[in-house]
Amino acid sequence: MGTTNMLTVNVEYTDTFGGEANYCWVKRATFQIADHASRHAIMRQAKRLIGLTGLRGKSHDFGDMIEFRPSRSCTVMFVTYGEG
Repeated sequence: MGTTNMLTVNVEYTDTFGGEANYCWVKRATFQIADHASRHAIMRQAKRLIGLTGLRGKSHDFGDMIEFRPSRSCTVMFVTYGEG
């Protein structure tokens, strides 16, 4: 069987001020996932590690980074990934 390449995923969750990331406090996590994993699978794992499972919000995919803003919350989560 072939070798599965892995992505290293970094997650940062912080507060916002005036809509911009404030970093008054920050929660970070890192995990690895198969490089062929879907965006949905990456976000599900990131939200689980940060404690946002089940929360809805708006996501914006910038290619090498995904920004997630939970609804009715002055917070933002950044998910960045690359080859591990």
